[in-house]
Amino acid sequence: MLLFLPSFLQAQDMTTVFERTAGKESATYAEAISYCKMLAKRFQSIKMEEAGPADALYPLHVVYYSKDGKFDVNTWKKQQKTILLINNGIHPGEPDGIDACMMLLRDAATGAIDIPRNVVLAVIPVYNIGGALNRGRPSRANQNGPEAYGFRGSAQNLDLNRDFIKMDAKETRSLVELFHYLDPDMFIDNHVSNGADYQHIMTLLETQHSKLGGAVGKYQHGTIVPLVYKDMKDRGYDLVPYVNDFDDTPEKGWKEFCDYPRFSSGFAALFQTFAFVPETHMWKPYKQRVESTYALMLSFIKIASEHAGEIHAARTRDREQVQVKKTFAIDWKADTSRHMNVTFKGYRAVRKPSEVSGLPRLYYDRDKPFTKEVPVYDHFIATKKVTVPKAYVIQRGWTHAINRLKWNGVKMQEIGEDTLMKLTVYRIEKYDTLPHPYEGHYMHHNVAVHTETQKVQLHKGDYIIPLDQVAKRYLVEVLEPLAPDALFAWNFFDAILQQKEYYSDYIFEDQAAAMLKKDAKLRKLFEAQKKSDKAFAKNGKAQLDFIYRHSEYMEPEYMRYPVFRLE
Repeated sequence: MLLFLPSFLQAQDMTTVFERTAGKESATYAEAISYCKMLAKRFQSIKMEEAGPADALYPLHVVYYSKDGKFDVNTWKKQQKTILLINNGIHPGEPDGIDACMMLLRDAATGAIDIPRNVVLAVIPVYNIGGALNRGRPSRANQNGPEAYGFRGSAQNLDLNRDFIKMDAKETRSLVELFHYLDPDMFIDNHVSNGADYQHIMTLLETQHSKLGGAVGKYQHGTIVPLVYKDMKDRGYDLVPYVNDFDDTPEKGWKEFCDYPRFSSGFAALFQTFAFVPETHMWKPYKQRVESTYALMLSFIKIASEHAGEIHAARTRDREQVQVKKTFAIDWKADTSRHMNVTFKGYRAVRKPSEVSGLPRLYYDRDKPFTKEVPVYDHFIATKKVTVPKAYVIQRGWTHAINRLKWNGVKMQEIGEDTLMKLTVYRIEKYDTLPHPYEGHYMHHNVAVHTETQKVQLHKGDYIIPLDQVAKRYLVEVLEPLAPDALFAWNFFDAILQQKEYYSDYIFEDQAAAMLKKDAKLRKLFEAQKKSDKAFAKNGKAQLDFIYRHSEYMEPEYMRYPVFRLE
């Protein structure tokens, strides 16, 4: 219990660590949780709950603020309140949101700031608990404060902002469950940026609006974001879009970041939620970064209140449209034919000899600031599309994949008895795999498939997954094998990529010869292959294998994607 009773809270002091140290220090995990517990104990407008387990010892917490002291989600929905889910510490070395939201919750509860009645907050004070507990190492070499902070990796050493599809971490599963329980209108995930140097304290990544699409994408990019920029300007902050430039200097402009569903904002977008990732600039003093994060939270709250009707209407309209939509894009690229001009405040980028290598190195001269209009390529176009089936079918044995669907609230119907069903089947033709692990997985990419119509033997307990549900777009993005964040890409179906049964050459030789004599179609296909492929014509083992793969002995499960389409 001593972990959660720091001396400064025993006296019920509501000054945060950040304030007591004049913006030099950030709260530890224990201090942040104890502080929020204190607020919940003292104020009726604050409620703190455990949202589920995490890989570290402690549970994931969520802190609610509701002005009227009522905390029933169904009532919030009926009253058309706007729900903001704010996530902090997904990377604990970027603790700006942790300290900003401690002050935000306190100031809301005490009346120091006025949060309108039609807005409720759900704040995760510290998301990556394992990383927050792994504190004290100077792991962020390019960051200007605070004096101590947590580590990017979780208790499993995962980057949790790559985990929203594969869901390897317990805290991811807890947050996803909370997300679906709340169905937030806005999701805000507070971060700190790396990369180029510039004058702006705060940058803002909005989920890619072209990908978000529909009324929500249009309203987010055309109305909400300009309003946020204007409001933050009035508060003394010049925002620019997240500076997605790491290989060159940003003074020539940049392409916006495409947040695939593995990322928090890209995941939220699958469910028609307005999603934002604030990114303070790493090299600005910590005090300025936290204050700008606090100000941005106020901007979001203000706009969420004043435009609640339009926000709810856009989400409702998009969900209706998703249900009748027949085709979805599953991959994207920046549209370089269109851009917006952004007023960028940077520093002159120059080259000078490196004191390490003696070779030219990049250097930003802070004595030479500039302001100029730069192009930001803020639209994306689809590179892959897929038509939507009536339903997907998955056999019950693929439990790791099925569990992730269940954790996302997907509605599935169990087949009541063994049956043959006519389905569209994908065959994996080729794929590339990363040579090194990425977040614990050897991801597949450059996938190619062909389709076949087959009668598939299904068994009692296998699942039919209808597409007429809220999770429709999520299902398409995780179950279509060509999607870049599909469960196939994350290795959930790798067992199909390995052949299980083989043959002995000396025995199968006689069988193969008999098959060629008996089957004219096979013989014609075999001769055509020898004629077109000289290497094949000289390779007896390859010829034998060709006949085996075109025989009844070849296992149908090999390279057959185990999620089928009911058209």
